[in-house]
Formats: sequence, C-alpha cells, structure tokens
Amino acid sequence: MFKNYFKIAWRNLFRNKIYSLINIAGLALGMTMVLLIAIWINDELSINKSFKNYNSIVRVLVSSLQNGQVETDRGVPAPLAPEMQNKMGSDFKAIGRLIYTDHSGYTYGKTKVTRAGNLYVDRSIMRILDLKMTQGGPKALDNVSSIIIDRTLAHDLFGKTDPMNKIVQLENNQSVRVTGVYEDIPEPAEFCWIHSFLTWDQQYLDHPEALQQPDNQKDWILYQDRWDIPYTQMIAQLQDHADLEKVSAKIKTILNGHGRTDHAEVLLHPMSKWHLYDEFKNGKNTGGDIEFVKMFGVIGFFVLLLACINFMNLSTARSERRAREVGIRKSVGSLRVQLIIQFLGESILIAFIAMCFSLVLAYLALPAFNKLAEKEIPFPWTSQLFWIGILLFTGITGLIAGSYPAFYLSSFNAVKVLKGTIKAGRLAAMPRKVLVVLQFSISIALIVGTLVIFQQIRYANNRPIGYNRNGLLTIYRNTPESFRNYDVMRRELMANHTVLDMALSTGPITQNWAKVGGWNWTGNTSHADPILGWMGLSPSFGRTVGWTFLRGRDFSADRPGDTSSIILSESALRVMGLKDPLNSIVTSIYGEHKDQQMRVIGIIKDVIQESPFTKNLPMVYSMNLAPKWLSQVNIRLNPANSFGHSVELLQAAYKKYVPDAPLQYAVVSEEFAKNFALEQRIGTLALIFSSFAIFISCLGLFGLASFTAEQRTREIGVRKVLGASLLNLWSLLSKEFLLLVLISSAIALPAAYLFMHNWLDRYDYRTVISIWIFVATLAAALLITLVTVSFQSIKASLANPVTSLRSE
Repeated sequence: MFKNYFKIAWRNLFRNKIYSLINIAGLALGMTMVLLIAIWINDELSINKSFKNYNSIVRVLVSSLQNGQVETDRGVPAPLAPEMQNKMGSDFKAIGRLIYTDHSGYTYGKTKVTRAGNLYVDRSIMRILDLKMTQGGPKALDNVSSIIIDRTLAHDLFGKTDPMNKIVQLENNQSVRVTGVYEDIPEPAEFCWIHSFLTWDQQYLDHPEALQQPDNQKDWILYQDRWDIPYTQMIAQLQDHADLEKVSAKIKTILNGHGRTDHAEVLLHPMSKWHLYDEFKNGKNTGGDIEFVKMFGVIGFFVLLLACINFMNLSTARSERRAREVGIRKSVGSLRVQLIIQFLGESILIAFIAMCFSLVLAYLALPAFNKLAEKEIPFPWTSQLFWIGILLFTGITGLIAGSYPAFYLSSFNAVKVLKGTIKAGRLAAMPRKVLVVLQFSISIALIVGTLVIFQQIRYANNRPIGYNRNGLLTIYRNTPESFRNYDVMRRELMANHTVLDMALSTGPITQNWAKVGGWNWTGNTSHADPILGWMGLSPSFGRTVGWTFLRGRDFSADRPGDTSSIILSESALRVMGLKDPLNSIVTSIYGEHKDQQMRVIGIIKDVIQESPFTKNLPMVYSMNLAPKWLSQVNIRLNPANSFGHSVELLQAAYKKYVPDAPLQYAVVSEEFAKNFALEQRIGTLALIFSSFAIFISCLGLFGLASFTAEQRTREIGVRKVLGASLLNLWSLLSKEFLLLVLISSAIALPAAYLFMHNWLDRYDYRTVISIWIFVATLAAALLITLVTVSFQSIKASLANPVTSLRSE
C-alpha cells in the first residue's frame, strides 16, 4: 500500500512540474531560513557552556544610585573579595578578582607578539574557570612574577621551544616567568580572547620587591583597601549545596558600613545569563540579547509558516485536477483515512526533497551568514542531534503543510465529483483567502519592523557627537618608548604636515574607561554626589578631536595652573546645577585628585563616548601629564594628504622613534560605527527575512490567483464573448486580491506599530515611528500584489474564449 502511495506521489510530482517546483522552492527557502536561524540560536545559547563549572559560576555586580537612577556595573571595589571570603566563605568554593588590559605586548629575545589583552587575576581564577593546563599546575600563579599563557601564544612566542620558566618582557617593561601553559579557551565563550593570565597585584603586598615595580602597579597596591574605587571585576564559584537566590539575599547589603553613600547593593549574576541576560534597569535584570534570540526565533517560525501556507494554497489551487482521482478511489472502496495518509505522504515527500535542497542552500549561505553575524559557526554535519532534529523538523513541516490539502481533498463527495457537479463556491475559497491574509499580514509586519530598525539607526547616527571623527586616529601606547619619544615625534609629524595635531589621553574618544563618584563643589547645598565620567588628557586634546566650547577656554600648556583645572560637559553642568560654572571650585575623592581643589575653566558640548543610543554621560576632563595614565595617542591627520600617504608617513615616524613595537592604530570613524553593529546586523537580517517572506507570500498569492483563474475559466470566456476588454477582465481578477492585501494591512500595521514601539523603549535615545513607513509599506504591498496577480490575470484574459467554453 505504501509503495503504491509513493508511486502516485512521485508521478504527481512530475505530472505537475511547474507547481511541484514552486512547492519545493517555497518550502526549501523557508526551511533554509529556519536552519540558519536555528544554527545561530543554538550558537547563542551555547556560549560559555564549554566551562566545566558553567552552572555554578557567578559574576559579582554592584547596583548603586547614580545621578538619580539605579545603575548596575561590573566594577567592584577590590576589598570586596576578602570581605566575601571572610563573611560568606562557606557559600563559595572560590572567589577571584580580575583586571582586563586592552592590549598586551610580549617579548622573548627577538620575537615580539601583540595580543588583544590579558588578565591580572587571583590564582583562584584558575580553579573557577577550570583551565586545562598542558604544562604547569594549579599553583602556577603562586609567584608574584608568574604568567600562564595559552597554547596559541606559546607557539607564536616560542615556536617549538619549551616555554616553561622562560622570562618574557611585557609592554610595561615588567619581566615575568612562564609557569604554565593552558589549552585555548574555545569560542564562543567569555575570556576566549584572553591569551594570558598574570598574578593579581594583591600579592605585591607580601613582597617588598613589588615596590620596585612601575608606578602604575604601586597605584594598584594603594587601591587594595579603597571601597570607593570600583576598579576591578570579580567572579566566584558557588558551593554545590548553595542556593543562588539565598546567597544573593545574604550578600545584598555587604557593602554597608564601608563609607558608601550611594545605596550600593551587591548582585550575583550567573554565567548562564552573562551573554543573553546582561541588561539591567533600576537594579533588576531585564533581559538583553535574549530578546533578539526570541525575535529571530519567532521570525523563523513565521517564515516557515508562510512556506507551509504557500504549499497549502498551491495544493488546493490544483484541487480540481485531483478531484476525479479522489472520486474514483472512493468509488472503488478507499476510505477517507487512506486518502488523508496518501496526501500527507505526498507533502512529506515534497518536504524531504525541499529539505535536501535547503541543506545545500544553508551550507552555501553559512559563510555569508557568519560574516553578517560576526561569528564562525561551523555547519553541524557530524552532530547526531542535528540530524535527529532535521528528520523531526522535516516530518512535522510536511504534516503541517499537507494537513489542509489532505483533509480538504479527501472530503470531496465521490458521486458529485464523478458527475462533474462539484463546485467550490465562495465559502470554499474562504480558508485560502484567510491564509493569504495571514501571509501578507506577517510579511507587512516584517517590512515595517525592518524600516523602523533602519530609521532608528539613522536617527542615532545623525545625533551630534560633540567632536569631528573624520580623519581622527587613535594609537594605543604598546611600549613605554611611544611615550618617551612622543614630544619629538609630534613636533616632526606636525612640521612635515602629516598631522594637524596630536594629543594624549587616558582612554579612547569612543569609550569611557572611568566613572567616578565623591564629587563636591561650590554651592552644593543638596549634598548631591553624582557619578561622572572622567578622562585625563594632554593640553592639545580639544584641538585634536575638535571640541565645541559653549563657555570658557581649553587647556593650555603655557598655563601651569591648568593642571588643577577641569572642563565639564554640558550634561555634567546640568547634573551639578552650577549656575555660574566658570571659576567654580570642584573637589573629588578620586585618586591623585583626592581632596584637590579644581577650577572649572570651560564647558563643552556633550561628547558621545558610549553608545549613541543611550543618554550622554556627564564628563569631567582634567589635564594630566602623568605617563602612567596616558595610554592613548590621538592624531588628527592632515586632510591635504591622502589617508594612505598619511599612514605611511606615520608608520615611518613610529618606526623611527618606537623601533621595537608595531604601529597599531584605530580609525575613530570606524570605531564609532561599531556602536551600530548590533542594530545594523539585526536590520540586515530582518531585511533578508522580510524579502524571503514577501517572495514566499507571492508564491502563495500566485497559487490563489491560479486557482481563481481556473475556477472562473468559463465566466471569463463568456465575458470576452460579450465584449469585455482586457482591462475589465484584469480588474475583475485583481480587485479581490487587492482587498485581501488591504485587510492584511489593516491587521499588520497596528500590530507592527505596537511591537516596534515597545522595541524602541529599550533605547534612551530613540526615534519616533514615521507615518511614511506605513504609507510606503502599504504601497509596496499593493504593488507587489498587482505584479504577482497580473501574470495569471492577463494570461486568463488573453485565453481564447472558444477554447474556454468548449471545455464545458
């Protein structure tokens, strides 16, 4: 019996080649989209799961009152770790602190290697992360001058030479001994870009030789007991018996009694939520990238649903071709359940053929998809779970796609079919019209969502950023020589007109590396204690980046008193409420500015140093001449030269004055563009999915138009004989579909508005959804409908009426 079903299904595929091809193509495209989305979602959900202690690792966060709002940060004070160990040690297997460095240079003999960064850590981090040591052991970081490196760095730095106990010089001239090698942390995972771990500076307190280290490490020692400076991060591993909620409740107020005036509370954030649930509002975890996972999961479901609807409509459009077959089979004794099984079997066969094509398409599209998603996801050919999922997915898709045609076709009355008296009628066409409305409702909603995303990106991109990013470069000081020779290099580059100006800063213009509390100022009667961003810089920084002054003046190297002066952003001015800001006195408890009276000499327009989708961070800028802090070189290129020529001259000068380190620069406009990377990817993916949704919907519309034209063949012939023009007939067959699209728009547009309005709420700086988006979407939907339906309408209208009437 099943062999016979298969033969009939196979013959029907080849008997209706065009419709079979459209059915398979629609399902294959829908399945391809679902496969790519599923692979991406699986990768997102698997991040960090390579860590053995994944389910028990937590990150320690601090929520505090900042400028009237509760903000949650990763930065915690260094003394918090021993405090937690003393008071709550029974709840944790290990507690460890860590400090990131953005760039790291390693030198061994004549070999020099630069990597993205490393970590200064407590030795307990090795146990928490369960690093797979290939050389060395759990005590590899016990010595103050120890460093452990991954296998990739060991190979690049030492080649085939045994790295153990080799002395490596870091970019700050510190010499360390390699005491261990560990397996690379696999992607995707936290810390996968970290290539080395160094001993935590807490150990310097136990070693007098630490005082001989560079000044920046002395400063770190001074911060070991500072509860007001959140300069470190902290992770921990819970005991097996520990309950996360109970431990979180116990640790919540541990910062009380340490001089904090910001109502600080400690939170434990489990590793399982680090990647997808990293968004906090008012001290509560509100989600994060999980929203995008859900969004694309829903999109994938709807794209597949569109493909299934398309299959249903095309199948029922050919119903009269199968009606006589159903009648004959019923007349010779076939039961309805047997017919249902036959038709479902046909749809499952088509689904499996479509899946074969979709696997090939998904494999070919994966490299481009990876590039768009900025991932390196391999195709899971060797995964048994993947193939089990494929079989289930294909079978379920075939059942869903074939369900309506199977039950519809098997319901025909044998006597009426064989007499030729079966009529579809208006009510019989209603389910297909409902499906088309559903198809276009989904497609229209996707189009609106895509347009709103791109409107939000454009809105944020047009936001004033407070400086001129064009022609601006940033160089990270990856060796002390780059600072010692900075002045002479600057004079030479300005003299030969390679650059217009250069300046030093404690961080890049596109990021904020320090947020500081403990401010006070003249007239602060409310005793406000705002959290302000801070950046130290050299005198020519404002000219280099192109600040816009609202009041006052810039720093000047000719005014020694400017070392105790500051410049405020307009947001900082509003937060502090200074009515007459110039020459106002501000004090801070921060670092080297502790209790120092600083005079306000200027107010500038806000500079966007964080995401352009968020509120401007109130900023304080101070003139800083200490080499230990000034890690960035900011360069304004001369626009009279080409970019390539300017970079060549810059490289030559850098090689001349900093011969032992390669020039590593970042183009500020490109760094700023990275702020839009996530939204840009979402918009591009939504555009792709919307395009495929529209295409699949058009196939469904084509099916319904085909069905309608087939049902009204005799009517069209009669009308042509009576003198109906081509335009009359085209209008007759098209207006019904335009009405369906208008109904779809009436459903989709309000729903899309509500959904995207809620989506925009995640941004502080957000656009207003424009009316033109809905007008353009409606116009596009109507135009697409006309183009799709016109083919069948015109074809039917041009048919010879004699042939049409003779068919009766």
